[in-house]
Amino acid sequence: MLLRTIALLLLLASGASAQTKRAPLPPISDAILQEHVELGEELESRADGDLNGDGDPDTAYVTASEDRRTLHVLLRIHGRGVQTHRPAGELILPEAPLGAASLSIAKGVLKVEDLSGGTTAMSSTYRYRLDAKTGQMRLIGLDATLYSRTFAHDGYEMSWNLLTGAIITRVLALNGDGDNAAYTPKFE
Repeated sequence: MLLRTIALLLLLASGASAQTKRAPLPPISDAILQEHVELGEELESRADGDLNGDGDPDTAYVTASEDRRTLHVLLRIHGRGVQTHRPAGELILPEAPLGAASLSIAKGVLKVEDLSGGTTAMSSTYRYRLDAKTGQMRLIGLDATLYSRTFAHDGYEMSWNLLTGAIITRVLALNGDGDNAAYTPKFE
């Protein structure tokens, strides 16, 4: 009898805690996001995921026009029955994109992968995390590679961890020519 009573109490307690926990909000709708896109701009890419640890999906998106590309971050806010969002930062991206920026959010980190340029291209990966004190996104890592897409010259790589301060740079030496052209890391 005592075991049944304990089991019933545990069942009731787990049901009560499940009732107090609310379901996560849906991502910001495309209609709301379009309100933030200025005249002459278009939505290039977007990603939804939890950046502030509240369980609700926040949104990162890139807008593009003929002369400007901008990364924006909106945090989803829920409080006292009101659902809203607030800006948490923006970044001007390089012009002359060679495709849409790729955005992803995992474990509270926003990852932005971008390729821009022409025959000489810059491949960049930015990593951001929300700074709890300021409520703004903070750059925590940057990887960049400058190289020739036609193998006309050497390339260069850089990886910078802003949390540790570690910076690694490499020269990418052109190796071979024609269909056999490739880059080989030479100096680090």
